[in-house]
Amino acid sequence: MFAPLPDKPDHDALEREILDVWEREGTFAQLRALNADGPTFSFVDGPVTANKTLGVHTAWGRTLKDVFQRYKALRGFHQRYQNGFDCQGLWIEVGVERELGLNSKREIEEYGLAEFARRCRDVVVRSSAELTKGSIRLGQWMDWGSDYFTFSDTNIEYIWRFLQIVHERGWLYLGHRSTEWCPRCGTSISAHELHGHYEDRLDPSLRVRFPLLDRPGEAVVVWTTTPWTLPANVAAAVQPEAEYGRTDGGDWLAVELHPDEVFAERLRGADLVGWRYVGPFDTLPPGAAVEHRVIPWDEVALDTGTGIVHIAPGCGAEDFELSREHGLAVLQPVDEAGRFTGDYGWLHGLSTVEATDQIVGNLEERGLLVEATTYEHSYPFCWRCHTPLIFRLADDWFIAVEELRPRLLAANAEVEWTPAYMGKRMDDWLRNLGDWNISRRRYYGLPLPIYPCECGHVNVLGSRRELEERAVSGLEQLEELRRPWIDEVPIRCAACDRAVRRIPEVGDVWLDAGIVPFSTLGWQNETWVEQGYATGAARGLTTADLPDHAYWERWFPADWVSEMREQIRLWFYSQLFMSVALVGRAPYRQVLGYEKMLDEHGREMHGSWGNLIVAEDAFARMGADVMRWQYCAQPPDRNLLFGFGPAQEIKRRLLTLWNSTRFLVDYANVEGWEPTWSDLDAGPRGDLEPLDRWLVERTRLLVRDATAAYERWLTVDVIGAFEAFVEDLSNWYIRRSRRRFWDGDAVALRSLWYALATGLRVVSPVMPFLSDHLWRVLTGPCVDAPSSVFLAGWPAPPVPDDDLLGEVADVRRVVELARQARQTSGLKLRQPLRTLVVEGAPRAGGHAAEIADELRVKEVRFEPVEAELRVKPNLPVLGPRLGSELGAVRSALQAGAFEELGGGSFRVAGHDLGPDDVLVERSGKDGWAVAADAGVTVALDLHVDDELAREARVYELIHRVNTMRKEAGLELTDRIRLTIPAGDADLLEHADWIKAETLATELLADGGDTPVIVRV
Repeated sequence: MFAPLPDKPDHDALEREILDVWEREGTFAQLRALNADGPTFSFVDGPVTANKTLGVHTAWGRTLKDVFQRYKALRGFHQRYQNGFDCQGLWIEVGVERELGLNSKREIEEYGLAEFARRCRDVVVRSSAELTKGSIRLGQWMDWGSDYFTFSDTNIEYIWRFLQIVHERGWLYLGHRSTEWCPRCGTSISAHELHGHYEDRLDPSLRVRFPLLDRPGEAVVVWTTTPWTLPANVAAAVQPEAEYGRTDGGDWLAVELHPDEVFAERLRGADLVGWRYVGPFDTLPPGAAVEHRVIPWDEVALDTGTGIVHIAPGCGAEDFELSREHGLAVLQPVDEAGRFTGDYGWLHGLSTVEATDQIVGNLEERGLLVEATTYEHSYPFCWRCHTPLIFRLADDWFIAVEELRPRLLAANAEVEWTPAYMGKRMDDWLRNLGDWNISRRRYYGLPLPIYPCECGHVNVLGSRRELEERAVSGLEQLEELRRPWIDEVPIRCAACDRAVRRIPEVGDVWLDAGIVPFSTLGWQNETWVEQGYATGAARGLTTADLPDHAYWERWFPADWVSEMREQIRLWFYSQLFMSVALVGRAPYRQVLGYEKMLDEHGREMHGSWGNLIVAEDAFARMGADVMRWQYCAQPPDRNLLFGFGPAQEIKRRLLTLWNSTRFLVDYANVEGWEPTWSDLDAGPRGDLEPLDRWLVERTRLLVRDATAAYERWLTVDVIGAFEAFVEDLSNWYIRRSRRRFWDGDAVALRSLWYALATGLRVVSPVMPFLSDHLWRVLTGPCVDAPSSVFLAGWPAPPVPDDDLLGEVADVRRVVELARQARQTSGLKLRQPLRTLVVEGAPRAGGHAAEIADELRVKEVRFEPVEAELRVKPNLPVLGPRLGSELGAVRSALQAGAFEELGGGSFRVAGHDLGPDDVLVERSGKDGWAVAADAGVTVALDLHVDDELAREARVYELIHRVNTMRKEAGLELTDRIRLTIPAGDADLLEHADWIKAETLATELLADGGDTPVIVRV
């Protein structure tokens, strides 16, 4: 007997039950043991940041990873299943600062770096536990407990080794430049961190006079949207080839930008070069020491402003490059916190925002302010704390990219990207990226192993062993390779033997994640170290081993990785960069990327907007399977609109699968039928009817289509194939076979069981909980069946019979067209009709009886349909293709001067037009309804005589009585006594039919206005 199913699933309760079953039976461990000797499938998990609980955004990526790992496991592949946590950097620091109420780097240092580091680790401990809990609830199978943590000393040592190699090759250098800077975090920001973090905002828009020293009464007028940079001005730039004019008031402006202005004098920009002027804040010491002058710059924009650009090399990257080209002074007006330094007098201590009003007021008082308005433009914000960035001079450590660039491009060319355009985006990123800024002036991060000596030698360590060998002191207090403890371990300079200290900077967090394909797989490690990854801050959090180099050779590169599109410039890039630098090839063979998630209305999700969905809430209200279905039904090249509305529609569609399984269970239990395991791989036994054979081939088609979709990394195509299969199974096979199920036909039961069980194997990676639950129900009576669908392997049926599938597809096309014709007539589906004529579907000819039964017609004839044919051009398709010849084609079609070629195609005016090129209309003779599509035409006789009208009443009666049975809670096998109204006595001539369809033992026609049923 099969375990009975309720009328609908409780997804949350069902999933929690299955989780308990998996845990109790050790299903995942059984699967890994089953595949231990199989071929390898290497997947490297992009580490999730351990500073939060699981969100629906993160769950999307985790679902896709789990789907393909489950699929590969069903195919027998041995896998590693190592989860990763990102543990360092501003992600962690900023959250701890907020918890502690700290607002600056000074306050962090006063709090104490050791305790601050411990509090950061506590966040990772809590978050990693919550993320693990949420991921397990999602259904993700990983080797939980053997995770990698990027703050482990082992991971840090591998990055040290990378940096040492980079240094030995001459790529590591200290750069002095004006760079994007977060005043809140007190550190520079690299280019890949900026991408995607620009927002439109309103800033002050000033036009300011710079009085000319050698042309009394005249001034160049500059434009700026950053008033705080004016005290650092050293030059004004003009476009050499542009025309500039002097107004009657003495102001010099670009003529092109001021077409309505009357100019007293005009000169080329090149003629202005060298003019000296009084700086806007020469009243302050830094400006007073500078000789301000006009310089040429080809990049001066002539689409906004004044055409004269204010240059402050200490406050802008382009300005800084100009200072190198023209030998300009470089002033740095603000400190790490973005506040003016003591040299700037009355501005001292003010932030760049606070200083703006005072700067504007001062300029106005001195008559230098021409205009003050506002300007909306795109502006960069800190990716972590959302503070507006500034530019600031900084000495940062960089890795030069130019020598590596062609190798990076060549390596990326070997990678297969899905969608393909993401690979092109990586190419664009690689072609345009600058040197990698790897240093950050922060605390909880990778300690850069760089020890500059005053002798000029730069020492770069490559391991903890090297640190211990060269340490002068401090090893006894070295808890972890981390600040503050690492800062107290000076080493001997390799060149002069002096004691030198490490630079205070920590590394870019993407170094932490980018080294993972090497640090987790044991690259260049001589011997396997048990729990060798559980070092430093990771001690006690994981049992992960440090493998040996042979293991790395087996598992590198990854066969497949997956993250969202923004990781092109982050994790995908950092991995690629470090791998090409170390071993000259890409660390992955195939990549699946996907776009961003919005709410179901297309808006960004924000807690303040009330549309942010917490994963725990989604689990409770929709279930993990429904969440996974939403994720997997999404094409990866489009944004996902996620929400509870779409979830309800998915639940409705999944109910069709549930009801189909319940239908089998109910009728099989009534009949006492049980399946055998051999039927699943060999196919159903017995004398199969044509519809059974079709279902077997339709199931094989599902396996073929879904396999191809999984191999292309396209879950959206898996979903499409499965939904089409369930639709065919429910609305064609089951509906067409109901009589056989009522009669307990074992072949029908066996065929349906085969299709459902195979379908569950195919969809199980996407929907693991419901699939495994239904699998256990369907295989419960099979003593030799695997306990879980995930232990059953991937189905490998013969190639589907496309001829049979095409034959039934033609039958269904005829049926659908006939339904369309009936719908246009207004006749109900329960009204039998006399005749259907079919033209253009020869393969359906052998199914005339089946078509007649489905459509409730007495006769189906395959012959030409008498109908008027009208053909029109499909203008959006043909217009661009035919151009000037479209008119002749249209005229010929209107005149009926065309030849039918079959299959919905036509030849007209020398052109062969396919079904998509034309719009076909057919109208039948009086009393007939006609429908046509793709070369198939049907005509339905709409005449209804008394006999047909009476049969329609029988159908209505049967439907009504069976509804009454359901509402009364009767079982499938319960018999009834049926009494119908006396006015329906003429229906008794169909008594046997009515009794068979309603399970009535007695039928009387002496009742009142409505039928009456009594259980017997």
